[in-house]
Amino acid sequence: MFWVLGCGAAVAVLSTVFHASLLKISVAVLFAAVVLRIGYGAIGGLAQPVPEPPDPGELRKVKLTYRCTLCGTEVRMTMAAAQEPEAPRHCMEDMELLTPIE
Repeated sequence: MFWVLGCGAAVAVLSTVFHASLLKISVAVLFAAVVLRIGYGAIGGLAQPVPEPPDPGELRKVKLTYRCTLCGTEVRMTMAAAQEPEAPRHCMEDMELLTPIE
């Protein structure tokens, strides 16, 4: 609430100093507040800590085989955190699933 009162006082001072209309300065102050709020929100979102890896006991046994479509490299996945994990990447592309998920 004090922030709003401070902004009102700032608008009044700016209007007398720069001889601009109160509407223009109010819109400019409101726009600056919105931009700062969005910026702080974006930076705050980046500051979230990385989630902890799952405990070794929480890993599930899977038997999936993937193949790289570019070079033909095959990979067998035996443990994963999820029952249907995302495909690994090789040669900068997602690998193709050979074994169906049961």
